[in-house]
Amino acid sequence: MKIAVMGAGAVGCYYGGMLARAGHSVVLIGRPAHVEAIRRDGLRLETLSFDEHVRLEASTETSAVEGAGLVLFCVKSTDTESAGEAMRPHLPADALVLTLQNGVDNAARLQAVLSQEVAATVVYVATEMAGPGHVKHHGRGELVIAPSSRSEEITALLAGAGVPTQISDNVIGALWAKLILNCAYNALSAITQMPYGRLSEGEGVQATMRDVVNECLAVAAAGGVTVPGDTWQAVQRIAETMPTQYSSTAQDLARRKRSEIDHLNGFVLRRGAALGVATPANRVLHTLVKLIEGRDAQSA
Repeated sequence: MKIAVMGAGAVGCYYGGMLARAGHSVVLIGRPAHVEAIRRDGLRLETLSFDEHVRLEASTETSAVEGAGLVLFCVKSTDTESAGEAMRPHLPADALVLTLQNGVDNAARLQAVLSQEVAATVVYVATEMAGPGHVKHHGRGELVIAPSSRSEEITALLAGAGVPTQISDNVIGALWAKLILNCAYNALSAITQMPYGRLSEGEGVQATMRDVVNECLAVAAAGGVTVPGDTWQAVQRIAETMPTQYSSTAQDLARRKRSEIDHLNGFVLRRGAALGVATPANRVLHTLVKLIEGRDAQSA
């Protein structure tokens, strides 16, 4: 089976690289600088246990999804519909698309664009692009996927490539659990430009994170979503398991790129307003990140 990675940034390159390393036919669809480096030298996959150059295909063209039986859809949440539209003419009718994205509504938004089966996927991995064609892995790597017609097959395929994967009947709850982690860490890491370990030790940070988490849980409950597990324990575990990781929002702001904050704290803000739940801590974090984005856009 051919596997295509649509939007091969840090997350897509990590999972695509792991699958290619296990012998699968993989094509990464990404930005020119990365594609050029990968075509020349292979993908440098630097993990906690190995540092290798993995040979696989790379393209800047969306048409490279042609013939793929599985697509890992890894674009920014802001680009979900446009990337889906670009992919649609080239995608086989029987392809399965997994949405490896931040936020809770991407699968529904993408399914509205595509006739192919789309399965929501929750991603727990710390990665960054350390240079053109060079992905650096900081920790974890497991996936949680929604049930689909091919869930068992895909779970076995991923597990065989060293990617722990489980199927969940409550993937919306798992997506909310991940969203809450993002809301607790992403904006604070972005505003301070600090990694999770140092950030979590800062004065007042734990109390601020608790406020954010409690607001998110209140919004989820008001919307009828059951969030699995001990959310606060999961938040604290992030700093322990990914101490050197900067949030994707921090990486975006450092590069003066538009972030996904509207689909993280901003999403909680909008859902809270719709459901009558106050979200002042999320509002402040969303506002500050948007101010930094606006400042950087004006100075660019």
